[in-house]
Amino acid sequence: MSLTFAPPTDNAIPLHIVTQEGLSAWRDGLEPGAQAWVRAAGFDAGAGAVALIPGADGAIAAAAVGFGDAKTRARGRFQLAAARAALPQGSYRLVSELSGYALDEAALGWLLAGYRFGRYKSATPPKAMLIAPEGVDAPRIEAVAAGEALIRDLINTPASDMGPDELEAAARAVADEFGAQVDVTTGDDLLAQNLPLIHAVGRASPRAPRLIDLRWGDRGPALTLVGKGVCFDTGGLNIKPGSSMGLMKKDMGGAANALGLARMIMALKVPVRLRVLIPAVENSIGGNAFRPQDILTSRKGLTIEVNNTDAEGRLVLADALALADEGGADLIISLATLTGAARVAMGPDLVPFFAKHPRDAMALAIAGAHAADPLWQLPFYEPYEGMIEPGIADLDNAPEGGFAGAITAALFLRRFVENPRYVHLDLYGWQRNAAPARTKGGLGQGPRAILLALPDLLGI
Repeated sequence: MSLTFAPPTDNAIPLHIVTQEGLSAWRDGLEPGAQAWVRAAGFDAGAGAVALIPGADGAIAAAAVGFGDAKTRARGRFQLAAARAALPQGSYRLVSELSGYALDEAALGWLLAGYRFGRYKSATPPKAMLIAPEGVDAPRIEAVAAGEALIRDLINTPASDMGPDELEAAARAVADEFGAQVDVTTGDDLLAQNLPLIHAVGRASPRAPRLIDLRWGDRGPALTLVGKGVCFDTGGLNIKPGSSMGLMKKDMGGAANALGLARMIMALKVPVRLRVLIPAVENSIGGNAFRPQDILTSRKGLTIEVNNTDAEGRLVLADALALADEGGADLIISLATLTGAARVAMGPDLVPFFAKHPRDAMALAIAGAHAADPLWQLPFYEPYEGMIEPGIADLDNAPEGGFAGAITAALFLRRFVENPRYVHLDLYGWQRNAAPARTKGGLGQGPRAILLALPDLLGI
């Protein structure tokens, strides 16, 4: 994959970014022959449009990429990425007035346009390469792109090749690359280590459930990431219909995003004491599967009435969050493909998040906008607490009625975190249709925003 910038060269082809508002002025600044060529080619600076301008020798002397009008730009992301596949082989040098976050977005989008998932079928990445634009922190952008590629690879891999054991192997590979430590608690040892909910959800699968615990860094504030690692979700005894089970290889998207974010942090040597907790399970059907109406006791001691075995993600996260809470982190963040209600409320692109502390919420919302990684805050709405209290146990994992499902799930998770600095992201982790810089399939949602917000979140 072409996820790095090209080395500088004196022969780089100028690549102009042209908006529709600036088209006339840009075109008027060209040589008369080039002006005529651009007009004859019908280049209108529409989003993703490309114009190749020949020199006197017939070789490409310059190229232009359309960025559309203000309305188009407001509605889209990564316009530069849309043009990469249309450009012929060569090294390009960006010519534009972009700066700051907009320039970072363009550079990152270019790199992400080179992503291909080639594990099962060969895929040819685009051959056009970009020299890192002036004003861009190239190592940072490349680290973010590599973390995003890891996220996509993990989610795109089907459950036949990405079960709890393979997810553990992926975590160990990342740890080995950056000198992190990994400890894993597997199978019945989960009971001995007081992680009963992870064991209950995963025990029906022949692929043993486990808790993956990665640690890195020995200075700075303590950041703990908790990622939902349900490698496949049948729904358990409350089995999903086939139409709902088709994408369940992505139910470990929270774990993938946590690992991708961890990779970014470690590659950039962010001064934090990082911990990543991943409860990795398959929610399978068997004689020893947990059942509707079972009452389970969590690590924290809270009892939970199981009213739907398909609401298993919050169960495995509950034990992992309780463990994270015991560690005294300065900030705990959970990432999970948790509820369909989040998608109904926000759609596939916009990730709802919940934050105990209002300053954390503000930092993440601002960072999401700057990083082209959109987030939107939903509330830990106290009046809905009664909806997750069934009476027969402390908590209900699947309240009746379906109202406010993303909020009630977040409230459920909050019961396991006493730490006043807790953030939860309910993400989708999937791109339904290909878009600029986003191939169809697995997708990172949240890591870029969190990474950008870390200085404000943790004072580093």
